[in-house]
Amino acid sequence: MKNTFKNINEYILLFPEEVQEKLLELRKAIHSQVSDLEEYIGYQMPAFRYKGKPLIYFAGYKKHIGFYPGAEGIRNFEEDFKERKYKFSKGAVQFPITEGLPWDLIHKMVRFKMEEIEQKKS
Repeated sequence: MKNTFKNINEYILLFPEEVQEKLLELRKAIHSQVSDLEEYIGYQMPAFRYKGKPLIYFAGYKKHIGFYPGAEGIRNFEEDFKERKYKFSKGAVQFPITEGLPWDLIHKMVRFKMEEIEQKKS
């Protein structure tokens, strides 16, 4: 995908309506966990900074939504991914478009990343 967008809103508008809805819900869920997040585009994906540090990235695809909590975030939740039969790699997990997003798991991953940032700062 060519980088033709300047912000998360423009990015989301590139997708079909049903994918847009999931991406907007995901964005809202991430914001609901902490009020002082900075939004930006990183690696041509929607991204969030917490206390000046990269927190989470996500991306829309034809058949899934990619969620990028970093290598430690993936390692920490590998068993959850296997249990729910999600495809994952060392830096990302794929949530199928045809299924509801796993809000409990998303919230846990965001909290994990926030704690990781807090620990590195202290």
